[in-house]
Parts: sequence; C-alpha cells; structure tokens
Amino acid sequence: MANLEDENAVAEVKKQLEEGVAPTEILAACQEGMNLVGQKFEDGEYYVSDLMMSGSIFKQVNDILLPHLKSADGKSLGKVVLGTVEGDIHDIGKDLVKVMLGASSFEVIDVGVDANKDVFIQALKDNPDAKVLALSCLLTTCYDALKDTVDAVKSEGLDDVKIMIGGGPVDEGV
Repeated sequence: MANLEDENAVAEVKKQLEEGVAPTEILAACQEGMNLVGQKFEDGEYYVSDLMMSGSIFKQVNDILLPHLKSADGKSLGKVVLGTVEGDIHDIGKDLVKVMLGASSFEVIDVGVDANKDVFIQALKDNPDAKVLALSCLLTTCYDALKDTVDAVKSEGLDDVKIMIGGGPVDEGV
C-alpha cells in the first residue's frame, strides 16, 4: 500500500485471505502502510496526490475486507451515524473508523463528506436506533461546522445520542 500500487495491494489482500490470514492482521498491515504514507508526506517525499491515491487504495482494500471482518454471529452492537462535517472533503480517517466500527460489529450509516448538520440530523431521525454520532474533521476551518452539528443534535432533543469527534487536529479543546 505504501508503494501506491493499487493492483498489487488488492491482489495481495485477496491472496492473503485465500491463504487464511486473519482479516484483522491484513487490516493492521494496511494501517501500517497508511502510516508510512503519512510519514512520507510529512517528510516531503509524497504529495497530496499520493495521499489521495493511498486513500483510494485503502477504500478498495476496505471493500474486500469488510465482509470478512463482520462478527461471526452476525449480531450488531448498534448503529453509528458517521460522516465528515460541512466544508471538509477528507475521508481517509472517516473510512478507517468505518472499517474498525464494522469490524467491531457496529452497523455504520455513512453520510459521506461535506455533510451539513441537517444531513446528520436526518440520518439520526431515519435511524432512531443509532445511539452514536461520529463526526470527522481534518480542517481547523471546519470547527464551526462541528459546533453547529453538535448544537443541532442537542436542539433536536437527541440527548440519548453520544457524540464522538475525531480528526488530525482535533483534541479535547475542540
């Protein structure tokens, strides 16, 4: 994955699954590859286009692995509404969280990227059994969209929904 060769990465994942390698081990190796891509970007060896390519490869691998990561008994631990807030189109982190939640037996309702507060509220209303809202934000310029979404959840009376916020620059101060 870190070499940005999508056909090789996909073929290797399929091969490892056929050989009986645990999907969680394959996912861990892919995460290491993504970390390496991030490091190469920070070091100036990779560019934004390389990050986008690695994200595309990761999505392809996720599509292959996700069915193998579901719990054996098929029982869901619950629903999570997930998305990247308005003004932000980054989805690598969101997609990683989606895979990890799916692997942990959660059903994920992914509203995508650049989603405004109304999209999140509608998804929660359409899925009243969703008790977690996971918001992704990579751009500090989108902190207002995070706040607006959290405020909208509260004003809609969805007090039983737990809110999880994540992203590169996100800390407890947000």
